[in-house]
Amino acid sequence: MRDPATASARPVARPAPLRQAVYDALAELIANGTLRPGQHLVESDLADYLGVSRQPIREALQRLHGDGWVELRPAHGAFVHTPTEEEIGQLLGVRSVLEAYSAYGAAQRATAADVARLRELQAAGEAALAADDPRGLVDANAALHSCIVQISGNKVLADLISLVERRVRWYFTPIARPRGREAWIEHASLIAAIADGDAERAQQLMRGHTEQTIETYRKDAVTAAQAPVG
Repeated sequence: MRDPATASARPVARPAPLRQAVYDALAELIANGTLRPGQHLVESDLADYLGVSRQPIREALQRLHGDGWVELRPAHGAFVHTPTEEEIGQLLGVRSVLEAYSAYGAAQRATAADVARLRELQAAGEAALAADDPRGLVDANAALHSCIVQISGNKVLADLISLVERRVRWYFTPIARPRGREAWIEHASLIAAIADGDAERAQQLMRGHTEQTIETYRKDAVTAAQAPVG
């Protein structure tokens, strides 16, 4: 008989790479709007789309249900979850606090090269805006916010924000157009504050920016969700 201490020290089994890959692929399809809130998820269709068998699809849908991406309805199947206003408000509210703190730190630490990178990302966002490219806007927005977090140099903060980054993109996708030019005007002001080393101003601007995103979602997300993603 094995020593219990030895038995308890056995490593936890890790998920097979395929299972994780399928989970990540489906979560990303939801986050980027390819699979839309309320959409029926048919295992055979998803298996064909991803080029896998139905078993990893079924397992991924179970995990996605547990993580709040998918709803499993008895006798009806799986559907993309439709986020509630309360869910969105809670997550974006937490993000507002974290990112305001990251902007404060970024303004204290930013180098000339950091500021140049932020301006490159700003230009990419403005180009996506001019091209009416919602997915480009979402990607540019995520990249710019991520860069600010990296510049802050706070690893704990970066780890916390990374936990919700994909879900933030999911929530932001329907309002990429309604937020449009205002969001990128706000970004430009934020970058200027970081470039000036004005930590208090950067923090204030980031807080206002993220709070405005929450307000836009409350006003416009239902209508925006009905529009094509692009």
